[in-house]
Formats: sequence, structure tokens, C-alpha cells
Amino acid sequence: MTEEEPQEKQSNESSELSRRQFFVKFGATSLAVAGAGVCVFGLQYLSPSVLYEPSPTVNVGRPEHYTVGSVTLDLRHSIFVVHDQEGFYALSAVCTHLGCLSVWKPEAGVIACPCHGSSFQKDGSVIAGPAPRPLPWLKMWMSDDGSLMVDRSDIVPAHSGAVRT
Repeated sequence: MTEEEPQEKQSNESSELSRRQFFVKFGATSLAVAGAGVCVFGLQYLSPSVLYEPSPTVNVGRPEHYTVGSVTLDLRHSIFVVHDQEGFYALSAVCTHLGCLSVWKPEAGVIACPCHGSSFQKDGSVIAGPAPRPLPWLKMWMSDDGSLMVDRSDIVPAHSGAVRT
């Protein structure tokens, strides 16, 4: 029996984890997790980060939908479509003061910014308020199918971006 007892003790000691073995395994596992994290972030850094934005060119509808003398706010695209005697033109609806969305006030005949009180004429020029510049005119044209198109990224000089009808 004396010979069997040391064998049992050795098998019990080998099956139990010593403090040193625990810390070695814990350290190796920690390094493996940290290495995997570095690999994930490295691959994420190397992959292209593409910003998917909607197209700046928008279809604002057919000319028949706008009456002569109308100023129509397109909320989806933050633009005004103006139809006057000469034709159509588009203005940005974003106030040049601090970027608030301006609205058309038909009773006063002005485009007004509700945030800080700037007001603009129908052609975008500043009437009053803290706005430093007029509302920008946007490039507008008639597509092949007869729809009005506006390029929100292309600012044109005032009175030159009109579509004559």
C-alpha cells in the first residue's frame, strides 16, 4: 500500500492546477484575446470607410405641378422651387445665418427663418435679420422626360440658374 499512495498523490497533484500554471494559462488567454482585438481593429482600419449619402441631384416633379407665382418648400431636400413669370428657379431653404430651415410666408410674401428672424425676398436676397448672405441659387434644369431637376451641390449666380418656360 505504501507504493500505491505516492502514485495517487502524484496523480492528484498533476490533475490539480498549481498557482503558477493558472497564471501562465490566464496570461496566455489574455494575450490571445488582446491579439484578436488588435486584429479586428486592424482589419477595420484597413477596410475602406465609405460614406453613403443620397445623391445631390433630385427630381422635384413636373412643371405642371407648380402654379405661376408659387414658392414651394420641398422638405425632403431642403429647397424652394419658385415659379415666376420668367420660369423656374431653385433656392436652398437653409438660412445662411446658422443653418435653420426657412419657410415661405405667403401672407407677407417673404421667406422667413423662424430661428433668429432673418427674412428673404422671393429671389433669396436678404431683407432683414442677422443672415449675412442671400439664400443660394441652385442649378436647375429640365430632364429629358420633362421633369425639373435640381443639383443641391451646385450653387450658381443669382438669376442665372432659372429654367425658362
